[in-house]
Order: sequence, then C-alpha cells, then structure tokens
Amino acid sequence: MPLSLRDIEKIYVRRNRFWRVSNKVLDRISLQIEEGETVGLMGDSGSGKSTLGRILAGLEPPTAGQVLYEGKDTQRMTRVESHQFRRSVQMVFQDPASALNPMKTVQQSMEDVIRLTGVGEGETKSAIDDMLTMSGLPHEVLERYPDQISGGQIQRVALVRVIFHKPRYLILDEPTSALDVSVQAQILKLLREIQQDTGMGCLFISHDKPVVSFISDRVIHLKDGQIR
Repeated sequence: MPLSLRDIEKIYVRRNRFWRVSNKVLDRISLQIEEGETVGLMGDSGSGKSTLGRILAGLEPPTAGQVLYEGKDTQRMTRVESHQFRRSVQMVFQDPASALNPMKTVQQSMEDVIRLTGVGEGETKSAIDDMLTMSGLPHEVLERYPDQISGGQIQRVALVRVIFHKPRYLILDEPTSALDVSVQAQILKLLREIQQDTGMGCLFISHDKPVVSFISDRVIHLKDGQIR
C-alpha cells in the first residue's frame, strides 16, 4: 500500500496579546509514494519541504488534510496501529549528529536501536556486524564518539540505525547537503543499495538538482506551498 498525503494544509500562527499572524506553509498538498519508489522533492529554502517531510513521517500534525498509511488516516489510528506506522515510516535529517547521543559511542548508539527492535542480548554482536557490513564502516568506529568521526561516517551510522527498523518508507531531509561531493556519492550509492535490498519507498528532499535527478524516479517541486 502506498504512503500518501491528501489535501494537506499547514498553517503556523504567531500571536501575542495584541496581534495574530497566520502563515500558510502548505496549501492542499496531495502526494503518493509507492514502495520501491524514490520521489524527489525540490524547492527553495522556506518553501515547506521539511514541514511536508515531518508531516509525512508523523512528526508534526497537519492543520487540515490526511496522512494515509495502508489506507488509514494516521490521526485516527489505534495505539498499536500508530506504533506500527512510526516504525514503518522513518526519517533521516540534514544533521545526522543530532540523532546520536554525543555521550555515547557509535556501538552504544547502535545497541540502543537493536534493543528497541527486540533482538536478544546474545544476538547483539551479530546485529552490530550486520549494521557495519551494510554501512561499509570499519570496525574501529564502534568505540568512537560522534565528534571523533567524519560527517559522512555519521550519516552512514544514522542511515543504518534507521534501516535496522526495517521501514517500508524512508524520508530523507537534505541528507547530503553538508557533505562534500565524493562523500555525497558514497551516501547516495549506499542508499540505492539499501533500497534495492529492502524495496522501501523514499522521499528525498533537497535543493540540489543534480543529486535529486540522480537518485529519484520522479521529481516534484514545491513553491508557494503548492506542488508545481
């Protein structure tokens, strides 16, 4: 079943005792992403790209409209259904270091995710080895802290931590914008390999046209809160 948005609106309101200002960021957005498909989302800064991604991932509620997963409105799901949705739809952000605890080593951050998926303690080492193999990272990074590894390595750790949940859909918000060109290529290659292995659908948010064109099956543009 596709992951979709139906007539999504998002309005931010600023107010104090004397005035109230509304800013409509998204205006009746409808979008559908199929499993195995990568949709590129482009737009200028402030166009609402990141807001759309957060709404699609269930991290922020829309003002109006529906997010549909397996044909169900995510805001009307039971607690069990909502939990399943949040595991099935994951998001990777521009600053992957924000997803890692600076006080924990890479191995400890991986172990946190492994425990959440219910893997037994006896299988933890094997699971970490699987994550390292998937990411292409050397074993030495396990004992390092986020500030001791490169931006590209941090992004790889962030990706495999998310993928370990086995999501059906992945939303990536400017995941390569802070990386140099050679590291960008490595991350895009890793993403393609993961997608081919898992069949997950992706929304790839970026302002970088060459990157979006390379990774996407189709590209949509967001301008003035609407898809153009």
